[in-house]
Amino acid sequence: MPYKMAIIGFGGMANGHYRHITENVRSLSVKGAYDIRPEAREDIVKKGIVSYGSPEEIYGDNEIDLVLIATQNDVHKPYAIACLNAGKNVVCEKPAVLNRAELEEIYAAAEKNGKFFTVHQNRRWDPDYLAVKKILEKNMLGAPFRIESRVRGSRRYLNNWRSYKQNGGGMILDWGVHLADQMLLIAPGAVVNVDVHSHNVYCKEVDDNFTALFRFDNGLSYIIEVTYHNFIEPVRWNILGENGTAVVENWNLDGKIVKLNPTIKAKTGEEIYYGPDGPVRVKTAMVKESTVELPLPIINADRGAYYRNIVKALGGTEKPFVTPEQALRVMAVIDAMFESAEKGCGIKCRI
Repeated sequence: MPYKMAIIGFGGMANGHYRHITENVRSLSVKGAYDIRPEAREDIVKKGIVSYGSPEEIYGDNEIDLVLIATQNDVHKPYAIACLNAGKNVVCEKPAVLNRAELEEIYAAAEKNGKFFTVHQNRRWDPDYLAVKKILEKNMLGAPFRIESRVRGSRRYLNNWRSYKQNGGGMILDWGVHLADQMLLIAPGAVVNVDVHSHNVYCKEVDDNFTALFRFDNGLSYIIEVTYHNFIEPVRWNILGENGTAVVENWNLDGKIVKLNPTIKAKTGEEIYYGPDGPVRVKTAMVKESTVELPLPIINADRGAYYRNIVKALGGTEKPFVTPEQALRVMAVIDAMFESAEKGCGIKCRI
């Protein structure tokens, strides 16, 4: 018998969940949803599912096994705890909460009630991230010493509630959570230093631009950058390893891998460059025979796998893809990012 799910907050993200479940997951169905906005309630009715009049109706519906929370960030915690106390299992959109301490409260409520709670991290299925993950898993570049992950746009403003501090807005809590989650999954070791430069270029209450430099205990440097004020598109990923470099230019997986040719001794060309101030001896790129160029690996993401895993986790046959340890570690990184941005300097830590 399929599990039945209800949704609190039926906006863009919730619609994505609804579509993935309906199209890809036979053992889970969406019975209904609740939203305070009239246009969202109309959308719920058009989809032919129950439009709940209040969250309490969901708490009291004995047919509901699982609740997805897809509201603005600041009300995730009260909704999650209320659902858990009502005997419901919970999936929560990221960021589940605004800091690690609040997430610990939710996991405590889940344990107290013997229920399941997890966080939705959909960017784990992005093809660009999966390509980078494969490159590192296969050790295609040798030991990495610098990884750069950038998301940039030029729209300037943030959508609706994301512009307001009381709602948990800002880019650190939006894209920062995604990119930190990806970082912690692919970078070995512990984060020992965090240095964040954040800016309020257009939004006065929350960060709409930030650059974060992380140092790991193995010496790896990892940069995360998010901005809504860049009018020239940069590369999405730049990975530097001891034996090569990989570039992922965009979401469409344009890019390449250039690495040392293992069959030929590496050597560089050398030339004199005559600049405006006189001759300069310049080391040029590796000569062509010393390197090989490879295409990026292409991984077909199965986004429906997330909810199939949820069903198995509810049945006790699998661990959730996003474990409590992973979710708590991400929020510890977010806490450190906010602390560094507030102090205006790097901070030492061990995460």
